[in-house]
Amino acid sequence: MPDSEHLGHRGTQSPESALPGRRMSELAEQVVRWTTDCCGAGTTVSDGGTERPAAVTHPDLATLVSMQLLSGEGPIPAALEHGGPVESGDLLREERWPQYRAMALDAGVRSSVTLPFRRAGLTVTLSLYSFRAGGLEDAPHGPAQALGALAATGLVRDRSYRAALTEVDQLGAALRTRPVVDQACGIVMHVLGCDADAAFTVLRRVSQGSNRKLAEVAAAIVETRGRGLEQQLASLAH
Repeated sequence: MPDSEHLGHRGTQSPESALPGRRMSELAEQVVRWTTDCCGAGTTVSDGGTERPAAVTHPDLATLVSMQLLSGEGPIPAALEHGGPVESGDLLREERWPQYRAMALDAGVRSSVTLPFRRAGLTVTLSLYSFRAGGLEDAPHGPAQALGALAATGLVRDRSYRAALTEVDQLGAALRTRPVVDQACGIVMHVLGCDADAAFTVLRRVSQGSNRKLAEVAAAIVETRGRGLEQQLASLAH
């Protein structure tokens, strides 16, 4: 079997969209391995944004998936819209999607089924293809259903884990900058004769007005001990 290929929205992938690529490739490969008469598979994932990373088991399927995402025609868009399995038992008789039908038949595909899986704002589609008409009639109730559900749950867990790491990094950065912000507030309080809340408000206004991070503004004030900034600080205190 050919190695799985990745394709992003309009043929490109951002670093973020590439993160679930391995899990999607494994899903496509496993489905082909465990589904009778399945000659290839493709997966997509969407969180409502503009990018929809995808993985396929054969280059011809990459073109077929891309066409559907770009044109909005085919079983993948239909499954995303309706939220249920979309089957085409014999593409020679298919009338719903002329462009998809022609491209699939040109690749030798006679039947297909697309299964959607929705989890916590994330939608995964799993498309199976067969060289034989009616070859995938049992796919919606077979191993593909279980494998797709498991992969969708894993992608949601991966996303939650990355979000938690980002939050930890942000918290760490805040803790590292807290001492210098406190020092800057003390200097502003001394220069202006104000309380801590008013001093922090001044720092925030300087940050917003100069389009600099609060920590950078605080570090500059600490370095100069507030000298030369008395007039600017006073103007922002009101």
